[in-house]
Amino acid sequence: MDYQILIKQAYEAQKNAYTPYSHWQVGAALLGKNGTIYHGCNIENAAYTPTNCAERTAFFKAVSEGIREFDGIAIVGNYEGQKQGEGDYCAPCGVCRQVMQEFCNPKEFQVILAKSMEDYKVFTLEELFPMGFGPDNLGK
Repeated sequence: MDYQILIKQAYEAQKNAYTPYSHWQVGAALLGKNGTIYHGCNIENAAYTPTNCAERTAFFKAVSEGIREFDGIAIVGNYEGQKQGEGDYCAPCGVCRQVMQEFCNPKEFQVILAKSMEDYKVFTLEELFPMGFGPDNLGK
């Protein structure tokens, strides 16, 4: 897996973020086992609850196209107007981690959190979501 390509694609996805309320813009690039990269950005809503995170946007796009197996995701985030490297690492929220658990092997799926193209950390989903609840908990 080429982390640099995924991080670059996450920054591309971030450009489409719709964040008129928080101004916190997130981009995600999800790598399917088929080699395709699916972009996601956060999309806010005045009612807040209907807001969708970048990570879930990427997953829902891929799943809606029939893809169910994934290798990794790169996530970037910072306030509108900040340059790469000025923000902090942007970890996925609990709901996004739960969606990842549904479709990914937590021991193998890689989550790349990037501040910039050069400054990033890589975790497995299991490291970010220990004891996650997934299909195996339901006997599937």
